[in-house]
Amino acid sequence: MIPPPVNEPNRSYLPGSPERAKLKARLEAMAGEKIDIPIIIGGCEIRTGKTGQAVMPHDHEHVLADWHKAEPQHVQQAIEAAAKAKREWETWSLEDRAAVFLRAAELLTTTWRSTLNAATMLGQSKTVFQAEIDAASEMIDFWRFNPHYAQELYGEQPISTHATWNRLEYRPLEGFVYAVTPFNFTSIAGNLPTAPALMGNTVVWKPASSAMLSGYYIMRLLEAAGLPAGVINFVPGDAMQISSLLLDSPDLAGIHFTGSTPVFQGMWKTVGANIAKYKSYPRLVGETGGKDFIVAHPSADAQELAVAIARGAFEYQGQKCSAASRVYVPKSIWPGVRDTVAAMMAEMRMGDVQDFRTYAGAVIDRKAFDKISGYLEDARRNAKVIQGGKAHGEKGYFIEPTLIETADPGYRLMCEEIFGPVVTAYAYDDAKWDETLKTVDETSPYALTGAVFARDRAAVLQATTALRHAAGNFYINDKPTGAVVGQQPFGGARGSGTNDKAGSKLNLIRWVSARAIKETFSPPRDYRYPYMSED
Repeated sequence: MIPPPVNEPNRSYLPGSPERAKLKARLEAMAGEKIDIPIIIGGCEIRTGKTGQAVMPHDHEHVLADWHKAEPQHVQQAIEAAAKAKREWETWSLEDRAAVFLRAAELLTTTWRSTLNAATMLGQSKTVFQAEIDAASEMIDFWRFNPHYAQELYGEQPISTHATWNRLEYRPLEGFVYAVTPFNFTSIAGNLPTAPALMGNTVVWKPASSAMLSGYYIMRLLEAAGLPAGVINFVPGDAMQISSLLLDSPDLAGIHFTGSTPVFQGMWKTVGANIAKYKSYPRLVGETGGKDFIVAHPSADAQELAVAIARGAFEYQGQKCSAASRVYVPKSIWPGVRDTVAAMMAEMRMGDVQDFRTYAGAVIDRKAFDKISGYLEDARRNAKVIQGGKAHGEKGYFIEPTLIETADPGYRLMCEEIFGPVVTAYAYDDAKWDETLKTVDETSPYALTGAVFARDRAAVLQATTALRHAAGNFYINDKPTGAVVGQQPFGGARGSGTNDKAGSKLNLIRWVSARAIKETFSPPRDYRYPYMSED
């Protein structure tokens, strides 16, 4: 039996604690070095000399690493390495494959924790708490819970009799899986390649260029845990070029993706155009955009609602697919909620995440900074900025946590994904609760996360029904972020993805192709059936 999983506790990093001292030392050491990150294919390091740079978003002149960009021949090498490794890897028992990831989880719990947390803080500008819940606890949970769910799946077998033994063989897919991971969650970068690999597949992994430092250390951690060469191939480089080459391969068996909706839709179109050339129909699993909501009933507790807005919108600079981005509050409680949120925001410390007093770091890069700055300019012209609203790009890509109020529920900042520390609120007439639920449901093409706040249970039930398809993860009297592996399987539908629920059995099912096997112990020896006898 695979050991039963338990969620990894988050460490507190309180002043004077051993974990705080250890992490501080690792941060100082890693900030003081500049490493060289190679391509890793079939266990071999490749350096092309064509490099990009990993920088600190909160100090964008500080270079943490040079990383080598794959060229077309390296993409083909990765496909070949994956095929070669698969011949042995798929013959390993589930227990033996699981042992690699269980060991990786234990290494991350112990000797690698400070390294992955520090890489995430420095390279992705996460605070210590945001790094801990992501790069440590959640990734550990993925690597402990997925083997448990795989074991459950393998145990699901058809009915047999004394004369016939029926079995389901959960085969890996025929070909390679292409994993495309985002910058905003180190744990997703750890899960997207390893979930298919656990099920016997081999993977070509393209990490986000803006999260290369943590991606590289994940790869090294997996190697330290005993992952055989070629099972996961680390292929950084130009996303469009790599995707074009991999999606053109007849051996493409699946895509495990987290990123933008347009990119995933583009991949889907390419797969559709190429469908006749593939050896099998590729499995397409994607978690994409979000325009996540909080809707409050007049019975909502104003203080609880305010805290949910402040935490749900501004933790990790709003760069979570699940971050609260649009809020609907009844006019009767809006002034109090508005002022309470603004007061909290005024206290939020923004700056270098190596200072543990920091609440908000920088957004990830110049492209994000410019995009969000454009939305802030639009808000200054067409809405009302309640708090924040300024951008500071001289040293780091800093966007102030920003609360905006609009009188138009169809205003673009209520509809479009911003992916930054910006939340827009609409105050509705208390008597228009039913209409507001309809507005929430119809405003956005996305359906990832959402929350309702109400003390009136009938209102909770009404919202739960009216918003049934508006969010794949729905929260009652809680912020719409913070899903925990094993507790709230994560994913959304509509424009937010295929809703295959990372960190659950539902996701692992996508990486196997079942074969039904029937074994008859005593086959018939006469072709005739009893009904054919004479009267």
